[in-house]
Amino acid sequence: MESARRSDLVASSLSLANTQQAVFTTIYASEALVAASAADAARQNGMPISALAGLPISIKDLFDTQGEVTLAGSVVLRDRPPAQQDAPVVARLRAAGAALLGKTNMTEFAYSGVGINPHYGTPGNPADTSRIPGGSSSGAAVSVAGGSCVAAIGSDTGGSIRIPAALCGLVGFKPTMRRVPVTGIVPLSPSLDTLGPIAHSVEDCLLVDSVIADTPLQPERITLAGLRLAIPLDVVMDDMDSQVAHAFSRALSRLSAAGVEVVDVSMPMLREAPQINRFSPIEAYAWHQTLLETREDAYDHRVVQRIRQGEHQSPDALNELRAARADWISRVGAALTDFDALLMPTVPIVAPQIAPLLASDTVFFEANRLLLRNPSLINLLDGCAISVPCHQSGELPVGLTVAGLAMMDAKLIAIAQMIEDLLGKPNEFTKTP
Repeated sequence: MESARRSDLVASSLSLANTQQAVFTTIYASEALVAASAADAARQNGMPISALAGLPISIKDLFDTQGEVTLAGSVVLRDRPPAQQDAPVVARLRAAGAALLGKTNMTEFAYSGVGINPHYGTPGNPADTSRIPGGSSSGAAVSVAGGSCVAAIGSDTGGSIRIPAALCGLVGFKPTMRRVPVTGIVPLSPSLDTLGPIAHSVEDCLLVDSVIADTPLQPERITLAGLRLAIPLDVVMDDMDSQVAHAFSRALSRLSAAGVEVVDVSMPMLREAPQINRFSPIEAYAWHQTLLETREDAYDHRVVQRIRQGEHQSPDALNELRAARADWISRVGAALTDFDALLMPTVPIVAPQIAPLLASDTVFFEANRLLLRNPSLINLLDGCAISVPCHQSGELPVGLTVAGLAMMDAKLIAIAQMIEDLLGKPNEFTKTP
């Protein structure tokens, strides 16, 4: 995190944020400057401050902030009453003195991994503005990669932190769901919704996590040599484009040279995931049913299509899925007994061009399927995962995911820090304030 005067950082960030198209839905200029000035005054007087105090951080548009209507990237909630209090994550950031720069744009109701929003526009990917940023935490990632914030808080139901982090050349951390309170957000799927940070480095994600989580992590320093990392032979390596395949293969070669034992592992149970992971449409339909009866025309039609997949599910469907999920988690855990973590490409493709996705629902939904496929496995697993960049300067961003079972967060962070040190940080297009 930056060590310069916080008020200078925030002033620069606000100037940039006001020029970023479709990134912010709300900007908190005066509040952010007050927080930054308070941090500067405390430092000048020799008072201890939080590592986040006075630093520009954004929050996704689905978080409650006291006195504001929570829109979740939509227009259909504008008539709802304002939030009575901050979401716990927002309250924790404020208590740490963070300069909350604003709320960021997102896929409507967080329901796609693409990042396109017909109501508020689609932010361009800072690596190539003709390409998508990824979603659903689209503005969150661009606020960091584009330089207006040092970190962003997103949500992740099927990859919505890790997808935009990977496509924008950032680090995205999906903690174990139970570690960070999800109260005070517009839900997508309460069985899967997770909150976490996007930042420039693993260390910055750890700093943010230490503020928003119930209990801070204490990762121990480790060495790469001797680690055993599993690469599933099933699902996650399918349909990779050449750029992702090249970057991922290069990263594996460097890990092997550093003494990591990288092992291909047969995990056929991963192919069962689409049949089990139907929580989102069922739970989303239950939440949206009344709104759809009166306001369906105001929704993004692609979001409606996905929500309505849960319309005709039986009342017992969720209980059946929960039982199937528990069995699946047990079998995945057994397959990973002898390994320190999983490795996989975060997503199998680089960021697609925006225009073809706007022009065709078929192209859109195929891209969405590919983007969600790998990261959603970890949500179903109730696990934790972190995506770190593995491309080189001059290449489109590619993410490498390190993932583990529930509550392996500290070990995962430690492994990711060593991988990040080995692979470096290639984001020459970012503009940290």
